[in-house]
Parts: sequence; C-alpha cells; structure tokens
Amino acid sequence: MTTRETEKLQKVLARHGLGSRREMESWIEGGRVSVNGRRASLGDRASEADIIRVDGRRLDTRPHHRIRHRVLAYHKPAGEVTTRRDPEGRPTVFERLPRLQTGRWIAVGRLDINTAGLLLLTNDGELANRLMHPSHKVAREYAVRVFGEVSPEMLQRLRSGVQLEDGPAHFDTVMDEGGEGVNHWFRVSLREGRNREVRRLWESQGVKVSRLARVRYGPIGLPRQLRPGRCEELTPDAVSTLREAVGMEPIVRRGPARPKAQRRRMVRRRR
Repeated sequence: MTTRETEKLQKVLARHGLGSRREMESWIEGGRVSVNGRRASLGDRASEADIIRVDGRRLDTRPHHRIRHRVLAYHKPAGEVTTRRDPEGRPTVFERLPRLQTGRWIAVGRLDINTAGLLLLTNDGELANRLMHPSHKVAREYAVRVFGEVSPEMLQRLRSGVQLEDGPAHFDTVMDEGGEGVNHWFRVSLREGRNREVRRLWESQGVKVSRLARVRYGPIGLPRQLRPGRCEELTPDAVSTLREAVGMEPIVRRGPARPKAQRRRMVRRRR
C-alpha cells in the first residue's frame, strides 16, 4: 500500500499485528482508535500517511513490504487453553511463545482444552482473518481416537452430513487408521471451524472421542520433530505458501536466502 492508497481501518490495524479484523472492529467501536486526531468510526479508511493512534499511542505505519510477517507452528498439549488470560488460572498457549517487539501473536482459530496438536499463530491479523474465514474453506485435518463400535453406515453418514444443533455438518474425508477392540483411530478433515465440531460429529453417531489432535491446517502440517509445548517458526517459503492458499501475495525476500537449517528456528517453552 502506498501513502496515497487507503484501506479499511480495521484491515490496516490487523495487518500491523494488533489482532484479527473482528477484534479491531470492536476496538474502533469502543473508541480506542483515532485517525489524524479524530475518533475513528467503523467504515473509516486510512493510508500510511495518516496518523493512527490506538489507546493514545501512535501506530508505526511502516510500508507493508517492510513488515516482517511471522507464523509459528505450536504443538499444543492437552490442558492448555487458547486464550490470553484464563479466569480459572489454567495455562494458556500464549505463555509459551517468544516475545514480539511490536504487535502480538494472534491464534488462527482455537483448540479446546482437551484437544492437542497444531495451532498456528501469526503477527499478521489479515492472514489470521483469511485463514479462519469460512469463505476460504481452509481444510483442517485431525487424528481422532474413538471409543465404541463404528459401522460403515455411520462413516457414510459422517461423510454425507448430519444435523447438529447449529446446522448441518460433515467430514470431507474419513480414513480408517486402525486400532484394537472398541478403541479405533481415524484421520478426518473438514473445512469449518465451529466449536467442538469434530467431537460433536462423532458424538452424533453414539461414539465418544477419547483423543483428538489437529495434524494439519491448510498446507501446513504438524512437524514430526516438534514436541508438545514447543513452537517452530515457519520459513519464509512456508509462510508464502500459507498466504497464497488464501489469496495473499507471497513474502518478498530481502537479500539472499539463508540455508534451510538456519532459516528454521525452534523456540523452547519458557519455564
């Protein structure tokens, strides 16, 4: 975006890592944002030449191509919640992340407290918004262990669609991963992010989910070497692949690419 081009204000704020577009809309409605000294309203547009303040502090509106767009792959263990603060004092995924000099980490969707696996986090609110928005139909894949007898007819219903309390739902794919007795593993995928949707789909067939882990979000899979409670920063190439999957421009490299071993960074959980 050049200094003469304008965008919706919530989009500008989201791109600078303050939160998702929806969050930024609530900030604007709450009177926390001003443009050129005037309290902002929903529907306002802004450019990088405008003076934007959030809670009285001026936003650094550097040109878009100079902002370092970052994405983390976090291996969430069961027992952590995907919120910044928990009134019950439970551990949150945000306690385990590296610090940012500007902006903040935004979770791409949520995993409930009993669900483990891949959680993407980014400092780019526009990317987070697109990855979560239903219009982009980004696939999520899960490994799930169910307790109970599963018949071919049940699997067919899960593929074709069942009625849940918030509307019809179905799995795009269901693959048998084996197991013993009444404990059986499946690999399932869907393109929605409704609350506890995977669990509710299985429960609609009278079986209980005993373990659940997300193993893929869009083109990004959970790295095999990534242990629970740790995160790995995606390479620029991986971030570009993720951006292109939702219709965004790839990352523009600055200078020669570094060797792959140097580009990948592991971040240990802080104690």
